[in-house]
Amino acid sequence: MFFSGDPSTRKRVALGGRSTKERDRQKLLEQTRLERERRSWQRKQTSAAIKIQKFYRGRKDMQATRGEIREQFYRTYGKRCEKADSHCFCPDSAFLRQLLFFFNANNVGDFSILVEVCRFLRQYMQEQGDLVSLFAGMDYSSKKALVDYRVKQLAYTCIQAVCKNRDKLRKQPSLLFSGSSQPMVLLLEAAALLIEPNLPWVCKTVGYLLQRNILADFREIILILQESTRTASCSEFLSSLERLLGLMIPHTGQMPCSCPSVDLQWSFSSQLLTVPFLWRLFPHLKEVFATQGYGQYYIHQMTFCMKNYAGVLPKDLSPELPGYACLLGNILETAGVALAQPNCSFEMAIDLAAVLTCLLEAVTPLKKSSQENKESSMLSDDDVMSDDDFMSMTLNKDLEQHILSVINSRFLLQLINALFGPLRVGGLNHEQSDRRRVAAVDAACAFLHVAVDTFPLDQILIVLAYGTELVTVLWKFIKWCHENDKWPVLSELSQYLGGEAPGWLLPLAVFCPVFKHMLMLTDNEEFYEQGKPLPLEDIRCLIVILRQ
Repeated sequence: MFFSGDPSTRKRVALGGRSTKERDRQKLLEQTRLERERRSWQRKQTSAAIKIQKFYRGRKDMQATRGEIREQFYRTYGKRCEKADSHCFCPDSAFLRQLLFFFNANNVGDFSILVEVCRFLRQYMQEQGDLVSLFAGMDYSSKKALVDYRVKQLAYTCIQAVCKNRDKLRKQPSLLFSGSSQPMVLLLEAAALLIEPNLPWVCKTVGYLLQRNILADFREIILILQESTRTASCSEFLSSLERLLGLMIPHTGQMPCSCPSVDLQWSFSSQLLTVPFLWRLFPHLKEVFATQGYGQYYIHQMTFCMKNYAGVLPKDLSPELPGYACLLGNILETAGVALAQPNCSFEMAIDLAAVLTCLLEAVTPLKKSSQENKESSMLSDDDVMSDDDFMSMTLNKDLEQHILSVINSRFLLQLINALFGPLRVGGLNHEQSDRRRVAAVDAACAFLHVAVDTFPLDQILIVLAYGTELVTVLWKFIKWCHENDKWPVLSELSQYLGGEAPGWLLPLAVFCPVFKHMLMLTDNEEFYEQGKPLPLEDIRCLIVILRQ
């Protein structure tokens, strides 16, 4: 032991209140973190318990209050509305306010009351014909907000009463047939009466219904109807539903309509056009959709989601009925009628070609499906098939035949004429913009290229070669691009070519197979003396272009 310089032998004691033993720093930090997490978890548990209790008490009080209001309604107007009259619909009356507050679609008594209200509305319209005076009295402008609110809530309640009972329709299809369909029909008819085009609240009401995603509920009902084996027996219900849909689809948000825009995922295009064979149930709705210009709006709307249609379309009904294939079939069925209308625009044809191109790319090549099915039947048990191969063979045969039947020579002729109208003989002039020319050729060639790869080749080539002026128009465009050095412009403006793809790729990919087909059926006299399908000087120019 060494001498420290302190002569005292007394032991020194630390009086600072701390242990001389140093704590483990990491252990202290970990303990502090765990305590902090425990306190945070306790706070969250307490907050969650308060919210649950608050929600439960609120729902319980609301249920009790609704019961009290229901009993008060019974005493005032009767359990079957036998004491109600036209004055009950006035703004000062508590009739609608109480009914809309306590109504429960699963309550048999509430459902019966609503049916009686709808029956009264139909009778009133047949006798008086003025719903504005019924709901607003003599001064609609001063009570506009209240009246509009009640009407849209009543319309939504009528539709929800049908939709909430759709499971009963699936379990008991007889509810749709004969006299038992009357309550459902009355509910749909009342909703249709409330959104007649001449009513001042129609846009607000339809906009509210669309924002509440009512079309998704209609989709479920339509699918139930398709499952039924006695669809013809519920024609009255189908007619009422068709009329209601026919009143809703014109509300696109464009002038003079003032409805708010709806998310594409809940729009008519996504929810109803993806129902397989939709127009078989609603032939009148098909005519309205195709002939009155509404198809042009909805097809243009679909162009914004084609690159990501999987995130917009509803879940596929089955592997055999994918949503994009059902959408393709329904669009094709109305496209021919829409293209034949005098007011069919060039922009409509461009949008239609873009949508069809995208959907056709997603559909299995139909010309190969039968061959693939035969080959698959010959596979042994030891052969392994990938999921993609299996899915490619499961397209519903009725849907496949439906798509094949609607893409016929007449449709191809209509679409090409609509797209190539500005590019026909004499159609090209200096006033037309490059963008318009490129858009027409780009859309037409992209669609035709996919169609040639999808459908039976001989059928397509015969129509394109001898039923249209495709070769002449495309050759004039190709020659114009070559002489004016427009291929770079085509590459920049094309929506289908990649950034590095040459501009001549799509036009020549369509032109060459059709031109080859025509050459094979052309004799020497037609080729040399008549200049068919192209004059000899143009043939020389074509050879130069192909070599370059």
